[in-house]
Amino acid sequence: MSIFVDRNTRLAIQGITGREGSFHARQMLEYGTTVVAGVTPGKGGQTFEDKVPVFNTVAEAVARTAATTSVIYVPPAMAAGAIIEAVDAGIALVVCITEGVPVLDMSRAMPFVRAHGARLIGPNCPGLITPGQSKVGIIPGNICTPGRVGLVSRSGTLTYEVVNQLTRNGIGQSTCVGIGGDPIIGTNFIDCLQAFQEDRDTDAIVLLGEIGGTDEQNAAEFVKQRVTKPVVGFIAGQTAPKGRRMGHAGAIISGSSGTAEEKLAAFEDAGIAVMRRPADVVELLRSRL
Repeated sequence: MSIFVDRNTRLAIQGITGREGSFHARQMLEYGTTVVAGVTPGKGGQTFEDKVPVFNTVAEAVARTAATTSVIYVPPAMAAGAIIEAVDAGIALVVCITEGVPVLDMSRAMPFVRAHGARLIGPNCPGLITPGQSKVGIIPGNICTPGRVGLVSRSGTLTYEVVNQLTRNGIGQSTCVGIGGDPIIGTNFIDCLQAFQEDRDTDAIVLLGEIGGTDEQNAAEFVKQRVTKPVVGFIAGQTAPKGRRMGHAGAIISGSSGTAEEKLAAFEDAGIAVMRRPADVVELLRSRL
């Protein structure tokens, strides 16, 4: 089992002929992801790597290939439109890798996604991977290994660091999800925590948060009330100055609500084992599995 993607995922890549799209399309193909279509307006009729048909629209790609999932590599100004196009075409899971998507654009796209019952991961995220089955996005496949620990994170590079620590120490992953650090995102911590809680092949969960906002506090409360599996957590930005954005658009402390101290206290109150550094994940998991 896994969450959101598996070997049955049929992937369409929006922006497959661009620099980033083509590079990561090759990575996903090499990993074994079932890539069934590419989409670039004006490039319909081409074939990517002599394997993947390219279409002008997502609707055409879905009709011809029965794609179920889309991953987006298009410029920021076009990303929200690409999300809406994918959802309108019947795609159930949309993963938006694009960074710098205007908040106003996302404020218009998210109601459309919700109204159509689709799931969006991102924007400004590394995507997700179910090791050995499907890689959708930019998480390096070589650092992942199949196993029974689920991971959800706001940070891409922190995801890579912790996954690498797990794999090097013989701890495999069920699914790793990077939800992104923008102010408006689709799938949040609670969505992933619930999915991991319901996944019979996930035995423990790693939650990687950062300063800014209250998502981690909300996640901690959900863990306290609804999650029975062991959870290990980390908060990035513990030394960040107040009032200064650190990396992600959402990683800014306003007043006292987004501080690392408040988030760590919420974790501890919920029974989440707290990492003081990413390397602690191995010892903490082993003590709880």
